[in-house]
Amino acid sequence: MARNTLDLSTLENWLWEAACKIRGPVDAPRFKDYILPLIFLKRLSDVFEDEVNHLAAEFGDLETTWRLVEEAHHQGQPVVRFYLPPKARWEAIRQHTTGLGEYLTDVVRAVARENPKLQGVIDVVDFNATAAGQRIIDDAPLAELVQVLSKHRLGLDDVEPDLLGRAYEYLLRKFAEGQGQSAGEFYTPREVAILMARILEPEPGMTVYDPCCGSGGLLIKCHLRLLETRGERKNGRLRLPDHVAPLKLYGQEINAATFAMARMNAFIHEMEAEIMLGDTMRRPAFTEEDGSLMRFDLVTANPMWNQRFPTELYEHDPYNRFILGIPPASSADWAWIQHMYNSLTKNGRMAVVIDTGAASRGSGNQGASRERDTRRMFVERDLVECVVLLPENLFYNTTAPGIILVVNRAKRHPGEILLVNASKLFAKGRPKNYLTDEHIERIAAVYHGWTAEEGLSVVITNEEAARNDYNLSPGRYVATNGGEEVLPLEEALVRLQEAEEERAAADRELEEVLRRLGLSPPGVGL
Repeated sequence: MARNTLDLSTLENWLWEAACKIRGPVDAPRFKDYILPLIFLKRLSDVFEDEVNHLAAEFGDLETTWRLVEEAHHQGQPVVRFYLPPKARWEAIRQHTTGLGEYLTDVVRAVARENPKLQGVIDVVDFNATAAGQRIIDDAPLAELVQVLSKHRLGLDDVEPDLLGRAYEYLLRKFAEGQGQSAGEFYTPREVAILMARILEPEPGMTVYDPCCGSGGLLIKCHLRLLETRGERKNGRLRLPDHVAPLKLYGQEINAATFAMARMNAFIHEMEAEIMLGDTMRRPAFTEEDGSLMRFDLVTANPMWNQRFPTELYEHDPYNRFILGIPPASSADWAWIQHMYNSLTKNGRMAVVIDTGAASRGSGNQGASRERDTRRMFVERDLVECVVLLPENLFYNTTAPGIILVVNRAKRHPGEILLVNASKLFAKGRPKNYLTDEHIERIAAVYHGWTAEEGLSVVITNEEAARNDYNLSPGRYVATNGGEEVLPLEEALVRLQEAEEERAAADRELEEVLRRLGLSPPGVGL
């Protein structure tokens, strides 16, 4: 197991110290533009050094290994996963004192030249940039920043896999939320991502898709889960044997900065990943020649909860994604779920983290409810396999608990739905709660064992879901000792917006009926 020595508190203190070195010359929202590329360079350098050290154990001494690495690179037969030219290695960067801005800019361009997968990703930053004829950040604060970033090793065994996502989330939350982007819109807590990978249990050669991949954390966790279950340790590293096919990973991300980090993460972890920039809901990047959506074995995602899109987008969708129900304008939760469902192969499975209201909104109410009607279609088609209610206060941009919804086109237990109320399985943290390894193991065991445990899980039939008006909230079926469920304020607002939307639609229908009858709507012409 990796020794994640850089814990969250240490990481955040380190990033704060780094940001303080360039405070003043640089506007706070732009701190990340200078800090993150340097963190990535440091990570590349440390991983590259680790690779060489692992090889040295095989070849006998470090000097011989470095010579072999250089010769193999120049002959076009690399023996390491990527190559860093000498000037891009961290010790060289750390020792450089004059013309540092120009030097760092040359370094990122040299790295991109040597590693084409990083072109347009790492080489877009200019450390020597000017504004109104003045350097944005001079060499002196840049040099101080480099020294601060030298304090911690960032090799594969030193930090968690999505270090870049963690760092970006902190800088965004600390300095850049005024730009209108909340960090939690893309970042999934590490333990939730691990739980989703444990639920999906990817098999060799599978295709895995995340339509809103952020910094790529969910895809990384699937990749690492396959390494954990099928990998072999060689030269100090866990690798897949030649006879085990790697996962083929696909992701799309709308935010350019997080898209770049997803590409960087894929590169660092040597993943077979195709990451695209763009708006999945309006222009999905992965389509077939006939214009239909590509289909994948697994889908894993954490879309922004209760996103708002105009209903016209759903009603005129060229990909026919919303045939099981037009979502309300107040929440795109079931729009994302339907996009993912339509991106699955005939035996495909998906796990999506979504707002708790997606499991219950509209159930038990009189009148129409688009979300309840869509849930009904999913239940009647026997697609919903499991719903896991998560604990409160896990996510960065909300205290709301969230659920993991598992949809399976080929269910193991037809006609049944497993509901897991994991709301009490957490450890108290500051500022956020978290799942321990034991919690993750227990939830995964209940899912794979399809077991009912008092106070934790229950198996219901599709008919029972129908009798409860398609309310799939685990809290309705599994009692805990925590008292009554309290509706979060955010959820109450979404329900109010949906009710107002339905009322406005009913008013329009009434006006149309009255117009056809030649009558005035109520309150008109009096």
